[in-house]
Amino acid sequence: MSKKRSKSERRRARMTHLPPGTAPGTLIPAPDAVQSKIDIIAYGPGGIVEKEIADPEEVQSYIGKWPVVWVNVEGLGSANVVKRIGEIFSIHNLALEDVLNVHERAKIERYGDDLFLVMHMMEVNDHLESEQLSVFSGKQFVVTFQEGPIDTLDPARERIRRGQGHIRQLGSDYLLYSIIDSVLDNYFPILEVYAEQLDKLEDEIISKPTTEVAGNVHLVKRELLTLRRSVWPLREAINSLIRDSEGSFSEETRFHLRDCYDHAVRIIDFIETYRELSADLMDIYLSSLSNRMNEVMKVLTIITTLFVPPTLIAGIYGMNFNTEISRYNMPELNWVYGYPFALILMLIVSLGVIGLLWYKGWLPALGRRGNGN
Repeated sequence: MSKKRSKSERRRARMTHLPPGTAPGTLIPAPDAVQSKIDIIAYGPGGIVEKEIADPEEVQSYIGKWPVVWVNVEGLGSANVVKRIGEIFSIHNLALEDVLNVHERAKIERYGDDLFLVMHMMEVNDHLESEQLSVFSGKQFVVTFQEGPIDTLDPARERIRRGQGHIRQLGSDYLLYSIIDSVLDNYFPILEVYAEQLDKLEDEIISKPTTEVAGNVHLVKRELLTLRRSVWPLREAINSLIRDSEGSFSEETRFHLRDCYDHAVRIIDFIETYRELSADLMDIYLSSLSNRMNEVMKVLTIITTLFVPPTLIAGIYGMNFNTEISRYNMPELNWVYGYPFALILMLIVSLGVIGLLWYKGWLPALGRRGNGN
């Protein structure tokens, strides 16, 4: 469970970078980075060793003794730990610099015979949280650097622990595939969360469009954009692995990487579909506001229309021209029933207006008989 951060904190985290003029390969962790913790899994067809280690030097006792060694560093707050792990596995300083600069986009790079892959692990609580995962893969080893507590690699660990599939019989290239597969598979339940949110927001917009609902739609749309920015370059990185790594991956692993590529394409299709749906929901929201405004204006117009004739009649009889000067000067002022006559006239005219509106179909609550023209 990731710790919730404010919007300003997340923005500062996204914009973390080295000061201008810093020498290439300088390792400076972010001020709010989590302190590093090292876990190691060494395995082969004959067994597995898994433990947490305190000193990076202990890693060397596993190298060469096991077919595959997986070192996972969680937290990037200890530059010395990151640097020492890099020295043990001969990782280039420029790649280690990218590890600590956690705003990197997903990519694949080759350093000699070793591969460097950047991905992003996602988690949805109150909002979408994203953390960088940096992976180094070489002969008989894989090193992963996790930015923080978000961890989607447990499926790969469980397969190693239980010896499921071919993972213990194959090399580090298959472990790299398993890590990529675990990260990609975690996107699907996240997309299901957004699908449910969009369905709920659609019902709310149709029944009761409010600014809060519109804000939630905008939030979903923005978080889907974050997902898209993570998966789109990852798809190209996987395609590059399939296309250019004929000597680095076994044929079995290449087959599985094609499945990963297919998953990435499906995820992108879902993301694009949900982004279009969120844009449509904003259009529905604006249309609903316009329809509500039209209904309000319609009611106000009807009320105004009903009161105009009585107001006109009252205005006419409020002039009070002297009937002694001329017999044409408002003779109703001297009638015994002049006041009831004026009220009844107002009522008749108002009922006539209501009947006309109803006949034209402008009062849908009362029915429709005319053609509305």
